[in-house]
Amino acid sequence: MSEPGLPLDDLYREVIIDHYRKPRNRGTIDGARHVEGVNPVCGDEIRMDVVIEDHTVKDIAFEGAGCSISQSSASMMTEEVKGRTLGEVEAKIAHFRAMMLDGAEPAADLGDLEALQGVTKFPVRVKCAMLSWNVLQEGLEPSTTPA
Repeated sequence: MSEPGLPLDDLYREVIIDHYRKPRNRGTIDGARHVEGVNPVCGDEIRMDVVIEDHTVKDIAFEGAGCSISQSSASMMTEEVKGRTLGEVEAKIAHFRAMMLDGAEPAADLGDLEALQGVTKFPVRVKCAMLSWNVLQEGLEPSTTPA
């Protein structure tokens, strides 16, 4: 994954900054399930719209404010779950959680999200990376209502 001559930490930092400056799937979706979350420690906010059809995340978008870690994690997460079955999404949530909270090696299916593994060196920032994942988990619940 590393470019020749570019240390892995620098490459990962570039991935995080790229998603922060040019977030993917930013916006809202009319009629979608709408969920929100806030990290009370630092004030990061995520508002997410999720469209689930035929047990698949057909569309997903987010808006929010906060640090580069919370916002880039949301951007990367939306890219990784869009178009996936609920089973695949649950597996990605479990793999990301294991990497961030349990110190597990990144699962092969995490893609760019592996860049966030370095955040585990700063425990207070793990909540920033986990915010969008916690919001997504809530959005998968059947009781979530459309916006």
